[in-house]
Amino acid sequence: MDQLAAMRAFVRVVETGNFTRAAEALDTPKPTITKLVQSLEGHVRTKLLNRTTRRVTVTPDGAAYYERVVRLIADIDELDASMTMSQASLQGRLRVDVGTAAASLIILPALPDFHARYPEIQIDLGVSDRPADLIAEGVDCVVRAGTITDQSLVARRIAEIHMMNCAAPSYLARHGEPRHPLDLEKDHHVIGFMHLRTGRVETYDFASNGEQHEIRARYVVAVNEGNAFMAAALAGLGIAQVPVFMAYPYLLDGRLKPVLTEWATGVYPLHVVYPPNRHLSNKLRVFVDWIADLFARDGLLKKRGAPEG
Repeated sequence: MDQLAAMRAFVRVVETGNFTRAAEALDTPKPTITKLVQSLEGHVRTKLLNRTTRRVTVTPDGAAYYERVVRLIADIDELDASMTMSQASLQGRLRVDVGTAAASLIILPALPDFHARYPEIQIDLGVSDRPADLIAEGVDCVVRAGTITDQSLVARRIAEIHMMNCAAPSYLARHGEPRHPLDLEKDHHVIGFMHLRTGRVETYDFASNGEQHEIRARYVVAVNEGNAFMAAALAGLGIAQVPVFMAYPYLLDGRLKPVLTEWATGVYPLHVVYPPNRHLSNKLRVFVDWIADLFARDGLLKKRGAPEG
């Protein structure tokens, strides 16, 4: 038995919840994963996992073993990296998950620079606005806006997302311009943003001089993806509360107009996030540093509101 391989297989089964996802994450046949875990149980002479047709759970001995093994594997990986840092070739695949707007407007246009620096690193870029399960899906890191609620993850703050309100001229021609956030509950429609998992539609939040409003306005359409959200706004389907960096190009060419500019609409932190028990490999380390620098100096992200003039 390759004990280290068996330990890695066991850890991934625990983290993903079943043998099938563990096999996919390790790019190893499922029978091999099963055999490795069985051999490990034989080696330590105790049952580590309870298996049923529906799920895999960890035994008390297995939970204790998992906690020790995770630290051991991290130490081994760190030792290997420290010994090979100087001569290691930065190569291999990275699985990265990002939001649609950040991917299309910021990351993909700059990716030739990363490739020129690290030509042997392949990026498997998952592009969606759904929250990714880093452990279960075997994702190396994600770039996400908002508060990180899972305190077990490592989150590096790399930028801020400033919000604003805007609408297409065609919409304003039909409905007029709102003068107060409460107008959105009476004579206007908004573009709804819907959470993928819950189906809940976000409220529109406003603040000015101590006055705050959480608006649940009517909408013609609610979507669950950033590019579709912008397309709905450009089509004149309603007022949109949107990140400035997404709206800015359309504000410049007149396809969107700012509204309710005297009302603050929030600032959200942007993080690059990765699991704490996954060794920060050389390739992941250089990508995290590159993405942090990219977002810190990106011109669109530095915009705080509509263009002047």
